[in-house]
Amino acid sequence: MTRKQRRLTIIGGALFVLAVAAGLVLNALRDSIVFFSTPTMVAEKHIGPGKRFRLGGLVQPGSLKRGDDLAVSFEVADGGAKLPVAYKGILPDLFREGQGVVAEGALDAAGVFKADTVLAKHDETYMPKEVADALKKQGHWKDDYGKPGAAAKPAGAATPSPVSMREGAEKTAAGATQ
Repeated sequence: MTRKQRRLTIIGGALFVLAVAAGLVLNALRDSIVFFSTPTMVAEKHIGPGKRFRLGGLVQPGSLKRGDDLAVSFEVADGGAKLPVAYKGILPDLFREGQGVVAEGALDAAGVFKADTVLAKHDETYMPKEVADALKKQGHWKDDYGKPGAAAKPAGAATPSPVSMREGAEKTAAGATQ
C-alpha cells in the first residue's frame, strides 16, 4: 500500500467515525432539539412524569390563581388541549392572561406541569415564532392578534410581522454600519 493510499484510508476512516458519532449525538438529542412542546404535543407524545421539557402556548383567560408564598397556578392552551401549570416564584412583569408563555419544568404524577422557569412575551406585537406557528397550524391565529383596536383596521392594511429582539438588534446594527 502506497503512502497516498494509506493517507486516504485513514482520512476515510476518520470521516466515517465522525459521521457515526454525529449520528449518535443527533439521535440522542432528537426530542431535545425542539424549543418547546405545546399541550397537544405533550398529550400525543405521552410524556411521562419527571421528564424535563419546555411547554409553550397561551395563558388561558380566567385561569390565573395566586396562592401563598409566590405560588401561582394557571392553564396553558394551544387551542386543542390545556395543561395546568404550577409555579412558585416571581412571574415576569409582562406575564398576563391571554398572552404567549414558555415554561420549563416537568409533569408530576397528577399531570400538572411543575414549572421552575416562566418566560413571557416582551411586548404587544411579539410572540415566539414557534408559538405563532403552532397557533397557525391549528387555525387559531389571527393576523391582528393581540393588537388594540384591530377590529377598526381597514381591510387590506398591511400587518407588520412580529420581530424578535435578536432580529431587531441585527437590523439596528446593520443600519448603524451603513
